[in-house]
Amino acid sequence: MSRLGMGLVGPGFIAAHHLDAVRRLGNVDVIGVAGSSPESTQRRAAELGVGRAYENYQRLLDDPAVHVVHNTTPNHLHKEVSLAALRAGKHVISDKPLASSAKESRELFEAARASGLAHVVTFNYRGHALVQQARSMIANGELGAPVFVHGCYLQDWLTDERTYSWRLDPSLGGASSALGDIGSHWCDLAEHVTGSRIVAVLADLHTAVPLRQVAATASRAFDASTDTARREVKITSEDLASVLLRFDNGARGSLVVGQVLPGHKNDLRLEVNGRQASLAWRQEQPNELWLGHHAQANALIAKDPARLDPSARSYAHLPAGHPEAWADAFRNLIADAYRWIADGARPEHKPAALPTFADGYRNSLVIDAMLRSDASGGIWQPVEHVDESQLTTGTPA
Repeated sequence: MSRLGMGLVGPGFIAAHHLDAVRRLGNVDVIGVAGSSPESTQRRAAELGVGRAYENYQRLLDDPAVHVVHNTTPNHLHKEVSLAALRAGKHVISDKPLASSAKESRELFEAARASGLAHVVTFNYRGHALVQQARSMIANGELGAPVFVHGCYLQDWLTDERTYSWRLDPSLGGASSALGDIGSHWCDLAEHVTGSRIVAVLADLHTAVPLRQVAATASRAFDASTDTARREVKITSEDLASVLLRFDNGARGSLVVGQVLPGHKNDLRLEVNGRQASLAWRQEQPNELWLGHHAQANALIAKDPARLDPSARSYAHLPAGHPEAWADAFRNLIADAYRWIADGARPEHKPAALPTFADGYRNSLVIDAMLRSDASGGIWQPVEHVDESQLTTGTPA
């Protein structure tokens, strides 16, 4: 198949970035989109420059021109749409979290594994060249045995109590808000970069803004409406979390997540301290990787394709001194996904950095353990163990 056709379900905020990434590939046709209603879908299709606006997502799945479905719906629809797409024989690229609960995530993972189709979760920070460089350096033993893995993901978009999102409604966003939304990204990044697994957590969750003044028209993912007509809504999901971590290689760790912290826009940071050296990467300065030493000067590795490990080089597309950022990393993940699809979605052809439904399921188990830890009053909780051999990407034997 020389060209692939993609369809997108849920044309909200993130949809434009999916479409941009796909269009940059050059060998994928954007077929159409499906939304919550025919009227809103027609409007968004025109805004996004997409030809077909389907009456509903089932119509999109029935179209033989669509080979790949991008699921960018709100969390509570992830399972329904992804499962239907797999049953229709479509490859699936889903936004994270994979589903609203660990139980739903497992069901999706098992369906995807049995389907023989490509299944991808958009943990897109894996797509940065220096993230792959960090992963390679740790795998090659350049840091020595990891001792401490720590960092944060801090935002401020929920600071104003007049801001509201469906992500704060457990029936739509799931039981977790900040951890499920952005903490999931950090946990995936930490496990991917270190090659280790989080096996136990101790979590303290907090709702810093327990009451919000919600506009009658509030519906979008990021809504800070100035409408004067408002209603008061009680918030039960966390907007702030502190978590201690234990990894399967003996390393300890810590994570702070917050979405009510003024001045922090999209502040994701990951640092790994080994017995020989340390490294740190920050999403808001994605073209630099910090190296820390004990008995010699610290250093910065700049994004330079000529100096990166071969496994990281393909994720840098511009010469040294030319910045690459969020949209480029997202494009890298989508490119890996379509490369895998073009190769028949066989497990042995999956790019090493590409996150699948197996990773989405594992991630949901980590977040679930954090919720259990907080609910138990701050007691260490194990992450449910899954035999890694079960987390294959192809049809089971």
